Amino acid sequence: MALTEDEQDMVALVADFTDQRVRDRVREFDEPDVYPEEFIEEMKALGFFGLLAPAEHGGVDVSTACFARVTEELARGWMSLAGAIGGHSVITYLVKTFGTDEQKTKYLPKMATGEIRATMALTEPGGGSDLQGMRTYATPADGGYSITGSKTWISNAAHSGLIGLLCITDRDASPTHKGMSVILVEPGDGLVISKKLPKLGYRGVEACELVFDGMHVPANAVLGGEPDRGWGQMMRGLEMGRIQVASRALGVGQAALDAAAKYAQERESFGKPIWKHQSVGNLIADMGTKQQAARLLTADAAEKLDRGERADMEAGMAKLFASETAMQIALDAIRVHGGYGYSKEYDVERYFRDAPLMIVGEGTNEIQRNVIAAQIISRNKI
Repeated sequence: MALTEDEQDMVALVADFTDQRVRDRVREFDEPDVYPEEFIEEMKALGFFGLLAPAEHGGVDVSTACFARVTEELARGWMSLAGAIGGHSVITYLVKTFGTDEQKTKYLPKMATGEIRATMALTEPGGGSDLQGMRTYATPADGGYSITGSKTWISNAAHSGLIGLLCITDRDASPTHKGMSVILVEPGDGLVISKKLPKLGYRGVEACELVFDGMHVPANAVLGGEPDRGWGQMMRGLEMGRIQVASRALGVGQAALDAAAKYAQERESFGKPIWKHQSVGNLIADMGTKQQAARLLTADAAEKLDRGERADMEAGMAKLFASETAMQIALDAIRVHGGYGYSKEYDVERYFRDAPLMIVGEGTNEIQRNVIAAQIISRNKI
């Protein structure tokens, strides 16, 4: 699906922001692991936090295909900035799709401007991708719910004013996922947010642990107003989330490919640019081919979601292939650079640190393979 003229302008705006404002300054924030408040404020002013919010609530309301391209352009400059709108955009999508009129009116206008930034909380300590083993409970109390449990590796946790929390509201449900709800939690008493967890890459933007100790929320905090529907809601949101993660991987892969292509033309050995040596030229050819394949997979998943169709398999395929491709391209870019690729003087070492997040985030690639296999069997029943 072709982007509209307005969407093309938005992608161009993001590309310009990346090239003119971000790329030359990443080290200021990445190396000391400092939150990029300056960039975040500019992103708010440019409307990046409202990409998936409806126009009637002040959002930009772009297609998933456009959102994927915007994400790729941000990640091409610095993957952490794409991560800053990741969980926020998934929660925006969930509120837009499943929220009550009250929830939409309350949250979407402020989410569109970035005044409220949101994150999603799924992963638990010791649980990883096993959401069926969840141990965070919301128990009916005082006309609402009392939440107890913990979540970990929650991106943007310290800067979020809204948390889309997946938890259990019916402990007797079988299977477990039938008793899960998404609760829209505003930070307050009963919630402790840890200091940022140290990370290999994806620096600047924090990831924290959330500890809920009897935190009370009103009954109308349940997404959509009815409990025990959270699993289906969040799985729908994760289709968008996995397309976003695939697009982050595309951005990292493209940045690494661009860096390798540039260096291979500038660096000479034995009297000619190194790309003309077959071993280097073959690397660059394979990098470019895999990058284009990953982009097409991601575009296909985005377009299917835009058509209102189920896209869990396609989003999983895109996330799986794009993330593995980004990791390989980042490694190959280091090979092209030789010893300089291992130096912080060049950005390829950062791409190599950032790429693994997309492999383990938003459901590990091992889990993605399980989802993909199950969907292939489901769609080819005998």
